[in-house]
Amino acid sequence: MIDNSSIENLKTRLDIVDVVGNYLELKKNGANFKALCPFHVDSNPSLVISPSKQIYHCFSCGVGGDAIKFVMEYEKLNYPETIEKLASMYNFSLTYTDNKKQVDRKLMDNLTLFFRKNLDMQKNAKEYLVQRGVGEALMEKFELGFAPNSDETLNFLRSHGYSMSEAKEFGVADISENNNKAYCRFTQRIMFPIRSRNGKIIGYGGRTITNHPAKYINSPQTNYFNKSKLLYGYFFAKESIFKQKKIIITEGYMDTIMLHSVGFTNAVATLGTALTNDHLPLITKMEPEVILAYDGDAAGITAALKASILLSRHSFKGGVILFGDGLDPADMVKNGEIEKLEKLFSETQPFVEFAIERIVKKYDLSEPLEKQKALQEGTLYLQSLPESIQESFKGVLSGALNLPQNLVKTKRNANIRRELEAFIDVLELTIIKTILQKPALIDTLLNNIDISMFKSHQEELKLLLNNELENPRLVRIGMWDDIKVYDETNLLSAMITFLIRFYNEKLLSIKRDKTLNYKEKQFHIRSIQEKIFKLKKGELVSYE
Repeated sequence: MIDNSSIENLKTRLDIVDVVGNYLELKKNGANFKALCPFHVDSNPSLVISPSKQIYHCFSCGVGGDAIKFVMEYEKLNYPETIEKLASMYNFSLTYTDNKKQVDRKLMDNLTLFFRKNLDMQKNAKEYLVQRGVGEALMEKFELGFAPNSDETLNFLRSHGYSMSEAKEFGVADISENNNKAYCRFTQRIMFPIRSRNGKIIGYGGRTITNHPAKYINSPQTNYFNKSKLLYGYFFAKESIFKQKKIIITEGYMDTIMLHSVGFTNAVATLGTALTNDHLPLITKMEPEVILAYDGDAAGITAALKASILLSRHSFKGGVILFGDGLDPADMVKNGEIEKLEKLFSETQPFVEFAIERIVKKYDLSEPLEKQKALQEGTLYLQSLPESIQESFKGVLSGALNLPQNLVKTKRNANIRRELEAFIDVLELTIIKTILQKPALIDTLLNNIDISMFKSHQEELKLLLNNELENPRLVRIGMWDDIKVYDETNLLSAMITFLIRFYNEKLLSIKRDKTLNYKEKQFHIRSIQEKIFKLKKGELVSYE
């Protein structure tokens, strides 16, 4: 384990501008720096790097943190790996409390080697792989193995000096809640080691050969392994993706392995999950064209639709291939249909076109109400896309529905921005940011303003009062250059302005309230008018 004092000493050497500048092109912007955000498709620099606060924050997708968090997210590393990466960048020598660093690095490698040797002794598992077209060279490259029964694996771990806590930390073993007995998660399964972006084995996928109901299982989420942020085969594929500017995303390990065997070395697979926002940083970095190569069954079509909507909203180039007749890419490779695969990969259906087609197919267009629902869903999807794309595909949606094009109402980005701006109250944000920067003034706020009086940013005020200062919403406000920080005098003036606005709205509400009788209404009106009178004289009034 890395010594905490060593980590703290390293932190004092880190400079957020220097660290982020190693990855991104930075441009000076007042007291801060700006860059294109690498965590979403960003055409207008929205990542702000603050030298004074030593943090970064994206005003578009909301990511943020310090130098360590940036490297963790950008490199897809866990915390210890990130510390070691930064130490290497700054030529800093870390100290360790024990030899756990060496143990951690070897556990997964040694276990993979154990599984690999077991495969040679398992005739059924090896025959299955050979029947699928996986030869020795592929088994060696992808380090395929076999997990025997639980006791054999546990004995291997113990004999090599690994504790149960270490095995549990990597998700390869656990303790049963029923009988408090240790067990291995993978038994009687062909093992597919899963590597991080930098090549370290951090988890496994396992395929049953005993007709277990769960055909495939993955490692559980650990400090090292998060299947929603990983793509199988990415470590082997990243160089080809970079050179070709193209990535093939499949649904399974075997598809990826077999595609690599015939030269499609830019193929990867999701780990039994849908493609999500968490995958996009891996893909965005190389700006490739994306090919979705999915099965043509109901599950594959649903996954392809979700992925197409996600990728089109982030302006990715590319399209979809659906494999029919019970075949998948692995089967086509085994059958020698390489030229057919090449043709399919070059003739994909564009994401937007595919999404519109599939949205429309969900409805019975012979029924008028169903057709209206299809129009509504298709229109909402188009409205989520960039304006130029909306206009280009209006005709595709109207044509699919056999309706006049003028019924497809696209939405201008300017309108969207205006709707968003309606939810931003600069006065409320100014008060919050001032208290953030000058917490000593919080009593001044609480003596006169109740949290219920905030309309647009009540949640942010709650976070502030609960001292959740690292919450992304508050970090965003703290780095928002357009929002000012007041001294006490100007804060009092802002509060008076805020209270006058609040009581004027309340006064109007009471005048319109039909549930109050005449005396009640007059009482409330006089009380509020007195408050407004005092406020206009520059006096603060307490909330009742």
